[in-house]
Amino acid sequence: MLTKAPTPQNPLDRLTAAGLAWGEGTYARLAAPIGAAAFALYILLTALTAWVMPDANWDMLPYLAISEEGTYPDAQALHDYAYKTVKAGVSADDYKTLTDDGGGFRSHMAENAADFHSLLGMYRIKFLYAEILSTLSAAMSPVEAMRLVQVASVLLFGAITLLWLRSEKALALAPVIGAVLIMADFGDAARASTPDLLTSALLLGGLYAYVRGREAATAILLFLAFMVRPDNIVFLAVFAVLLIAFRQQAWGALVGFAASFVAYFAISHWAHHPGWWPHLWFSSVEQHYNMDGFEPPFSVVAYLKAFAASLLRAVNLNSWVGVSVLALAGWYAVGRAGFRINRRAGILFAALVLGALAKFTVFPIHDTRIYFPHLVPPFLLLAAPFMALWATIARGQHRAALHAIPGDTP
Repeated sequence: MLTKAPTPQNPLDRLTAAGLAWGEGTYARLAAPIGAAAFALYILLTALTAWVMPDANWDMLPYLAISEEGTYPDAQALHDYAYKTVKAGVSADDYKTLTDDGGGFRSHMAENAADFHSLLGMYRIKFLYAEILSTLSAAMSPVEAMRLVQVASVLLFGAITLLWLRSEKALALAPVIGAVLIMADFGDAARASTPDLLTSALLLGGLYAYVRGREAATAILLFLAFMVRPDNIVFLAVFAVLLIAFRQQAWGALVGFAASFVAYFAISHWAHHPGWWPHLWFSSVEQHYNMDGFEPPFSVVAYLKAFAASLLRAVNLNSWVGVSVLALAGWYAVGRAGFRINRRAGILFAALVLGALAKFTVFPIHDTRIYFPHLVPPFLLLAAPFMALWATIARGQHRAALHAIPGDTP
């Protein structure tokens, strides 16, 4: 049974209690500016880390290659360019890690230009990311261009998050969102030279525009997010189906999906993408060294094995499942307390959760970076009801706020 803490007797205890009371009162009065400042500091530190401590990952090589295919049409010349560029831009130890795994996949690709070139269709489909790298590489080293994209993506993501919280009068919750970002491996996404964080920032902007009813901005930003990573088509399809099923007026999201749907087939054909099953086989079943003409027969057993293995890794090694469950718990808690998100936001919340599940089902891969675009928006959608609950409790009306909880006793 909880009892009231005894009144401190010695001077040190009284001083400590007074200090805690002062800190609590100060934060209560200045929660919004303190929260915004703390979150902004975290974003700035993450951006700095992305620049000074980047992660050297193997995907840098094919991404740099596709950004300069027009300059190096020959497979060997393109291979040499990608490897020489990365060698000049990372440390000797990192380069050795990227090119020497004792005779395995990385060692093979470092020595075989034709096989390396055969993989590019799986990367070429990220059309907008490659074009951005190509444009920036004209003014700086290609590896620095990759880092600049990451820094810009971190800052854009942080700015949109603060703008969203400000519009909901929920800047006091900014540190909570920062904690969610840490749990969702935001720092890892920032340091990795991949299109994942850029697509997350653009998608976040499109979802914010949708929530605010800015239809044109919604269509443009959702389409741009798709052009950076076309696998966003899965979420856009789920979102469009829910909007139509619940008769929600949101032409921006529907136009964004329609444009992306048409572009998906055009880009896939142009990029010579190997197709869904060969790509899934390469990513989740077995790394194949040459993707030219690689068409393994579809196998239900192989798919189920890949699904089960990825599910085990996702639950035990990655954070996206846990963060998603936490968002659902928050949605349930505020709903039971009598504070619900509106219909427009509710459809988006459902689309984000179902979209992550659909993406995993279509292409079972365990990495959190794949699902990162789905992880933060649900918490931003819950910001307004949580602030309303906070205000109710602050007014001493928590009993009214919690009246729906069964078994509540004095």
